[in-house]
Amino acid sequence: MSVTEKDVVYIAELARLRFSDDEKKQMTSELNAILHYVEKLNEVDTDGIEPLSSIHDEVNVLRDDVCRESISNDTALLNAPDRLDRFFRVPKVIG
Repeated sequence: MSVTEKDVVYIAELARLRFSDDEKKQMTSELNAILHYVEKLNEVDTDGIEPLSSIHDEVNVLRDDVCRESISNDTALLNAPDRLDRFFRVPKVIG
């Protein structure tokens, strides 16, 4: 499988990118190099190899969930620069 300049133009349109003619040629070359590398990986014999989710056997240590009372609304709003009743007041970002 190989990538053509037409494919690069199509992918660029999907990603809303614009490339100069030189950049299109460079991207075509780089994408083909990546695909060539992936094809080489497909040649590797992986029979009898267990799939990995991680390269090491370390286990993430998580603390146990403990139910406890949460902070009050007033405590949460103590350092708020601006508030309205029981809510944080923030600048309007959507018109």
